[in-house]
Amino acid sequence: MEEKDMQQNDTQDISMEGMNINADDSIPGTTHLSEEMTEESETEKLRAELQEQKDKYLRLFAEFDNFKRRNAKERIELIQTAGREVITSMLDVLDDADRAEKQIQTSEDVNVVKEGVQLVFNKLRTTLLSKGLKPMESINSDFDVEKHEAITEIPAPTDALKGKVVDEVTKGYYLNDKIIRHAKVVVGK
Repeated sequence: MEEKDMQQNDTQDISMEGMNINADDSIPGTTHLSEEMTEESETEKLRAELQEQKDKYLRLFAEFDNFKRRNAKERIELIQTAGREVITSMLDVLDDADRAEKQIQTSEDVNVVKEGVQLVFNKLRTTLLSKGLKPMESINSDFDVEKHEAITEIPAPTDALKGKVVDEVTKGYYLNDKIIRHAKVVVGK
């Protein structure tokens, strides 16, 4: 019986040692293997995230490229048709000018011709004013390099006209309050 008891004690010692092995953190075991698995799964997770970010980047890049192409196409179309509204409104004036030209060729009365031409000019001015064109008032105003282009300087007839615009060679214009053509002027000195 003593031998049996000794074998039982040895078995208990082995089973106790087995329990101690599993409970002791300093002894390598399954925890080390599970850590490697965690690192491996972390790597796979990072690779998946990287692939997802690459995919998002490629999609965003393609979307931006499409936007640039679409924007360029719209811009070209806008430039090609930008003056369409103004030109369409000018066709009525052109029709009136054609009628006035025919009238000039057949009419002997100069006053009637002058009146017809004046009506065409007035319609032209009215049409352009309705589209935002505004003439620049320069004569007798102070010379301003932002608005005027000095062609020449002449002696001013009076001291009041020194540094002011004496004559206007070419009229300046605003389109919606932005200068589209500077006035070419003569300045008094």
